[in-house]
Amino acid sequence: MRSILILGGYGNFGKRIAQALVKAGASIIVAGRNKSKADAMRRQLDSRLVSVATFDAFTELGAELKKSRPSVVINTCGPFQTSDYGIAQCCIEHGVHYIDLADARAFVTDIGSLDDKARQQGVAVISGASTVPALSSAVLEHFRHEFSVIHEMKFGISPGQKAERGLATTEGILGYVGRPIQPYQGQKNKAYGWQDIYRQKYPVIGSRWMANCEIPDLDLLPQRYDLKSIRFGAGLELSVLHLGLWGLSWLVRAGFPLSLSRFAKPLLTVSNWFDPFGSADGGMHVIITGEKHDGSAHARKWFIVAFEGFGPHIPTIPAIILAKRIVQNSEELTGAMPCVGLISLEDYLAELRGFPIETYVASHNIDAN
Repeated sequence: MRSILILGGYGNFGKRIAQALVKAGASIIVAGRNKSKADAMRRQLDSRLVSVATFDAFTELGAELKKSRPSVVINTCGPFQTSDYGIAQCCIEHGVHYIDLADARAFVTDIGSLDDKARQQGVAVISGASTVPALSSAVLEHFRHEFSVIHEMKFGISPGQKAERGLATTEGILGYVGRPIQPYQGQKNKAYGWQDIYRQKYPVIGSRWMANCEIPDLDLLPQRYDLKSIRFGAGLELSVLHLGLWGLSWLVRAGFPLSLSRFAKPLLTVSNWFDPFGSADGGMHVIITGEKHDGSAHARKWFIVAFEGFGPHIPTIPAIILAKRIVQNSEELTGAMPCVGLISLEDYLAELRGFPIETYVASHNIDAN
């Protein structure tokens, strides 16, 4: 069985993917530019299934693919908001399947531009194998049979303050704070990143602030599921941090020359100072409203809550599932596509079994605001 090459295999998401794949008996290559971190990850995994490769994925990937001949490359090297398709194209050229965890709107929605080349080489190129749009679409697939028409999907994510946060994710978010968000289905007014804040109540962990974020779901889900309206938000557990970033969004919106993503590292450090005041518990909510097949109003609320800092495992699940399917030849996927409708909610949750993660479902009799 050929190996799975994990770019950024010792990072926030990469290390969790590595752990899961080794546990499943897959051979992996932990790759990155820092040899000491890659070696430390190999020692931590303590398995004959693990090897290490040190190189720059943006300039030296081709040589590594010729050398190691992996079956699949999993790309965790964000932020994808500023990335091109160079890594994916290199994988296609070498006949290697490609999966990434991108959440950048244009990056994921435009991945189909590589479809012809991917099909010619007989490989799958899958973008957005993460919470959005993989899990969000899995929830929609699971409940869509209850509706004759879906008027609105309102959903969001709020990580726990003490949950591990990656620099690339922070850079991605800061890149659109205060900046105009491209139009989306059901939008009434011009939207800006990290604005239009509201409070969302979660089971067990209480209420969290939410704010606008730009993700590929805003384009992909209305198109696939004929949604009349969609709204996504993200939030920080601690009000002081969430509202502080909201305040910065107004400065950017007003035209102050602030490039917040350039300050991602110090801002992440400052955020970590507040860890003693927060928890390690985070969640995601999905609220679907519409009509039943008899024409009556219907709503469905779904939550997933991760305790004890296990939230970062949730975005890794699609890449883990898809990589295992590819190396086991249990799924023949070819072409370039966003990760929409590729994984069932049942399979997603089965992969999370054993972690302190719970789901909650409520129907129309619970307030959907």
